[in-house]
Amino acid sequence: MDYHVRHLPHWNPGDRTIFLTWRLYGSLPAEVITQLRQQRSKSAGKEFLKADRALDKARAGPLWLNEPTIARCVVSALYRGDRELHQYALKAFAVMPNHVHVLLDPSISLERITNGLKGVTAREANQILGRVGKHFWQDETFDHWIRNGTQYDRVRVYIERNPVAAGLVKNPEDWPWSSASKMDTLGCP
Repeated sequence: MDYHVRHLPHWNPGDRTIFLTWRLYGSLPAEVITQLRQQRSKSAGKEFLKADRALDKARAGPLWLNEPTIARCVVSALYRGDRELHQYALKAFAVMPNHVHVLLDPSISLERITNGLKGVTAREANQILGRVGKHFWQDETFDHWIRNGTQYDRVRVYIERNPVAAGLVKNPEDWPWSSASKMDTLGCP
């Protein structure tokens, strides 16, 4: 099992399904970050939920993933890592206005997966936005390994229902940037 700590602890047992979340650079208000740091005694899961709820409620700050061309690039990169590069088996995802949730079975290290996904999509998105050379994603990624089938089902539903919980759509399948979607959203410029 691989373990390291930056701002968040990262456990990677290597043979388990992983729940990943990453967000746009500067997407959490400073007061939320301060509150999270002051409340470190909470479990990592509770801290994650507080941060995710703040991201879901955000109507200001960087919301670049609302741009269909950028969201489409992220979705395309997720499918490419699964179908072409065979870096993981993609189980579920949701590209939200300022963050991304992914459930996958890795075939390579998580560091390579996240560096690849975030690097490729940051370059493409920054080019679209005319922001070449600037931060797009927050450096660190939240990861949680799935311990059993019940947790797998709960996390998959959480991911696909996140657009509903955020008030973006009424039904999970209505959000075009999700594994629950019935729409064809692939393709980058």
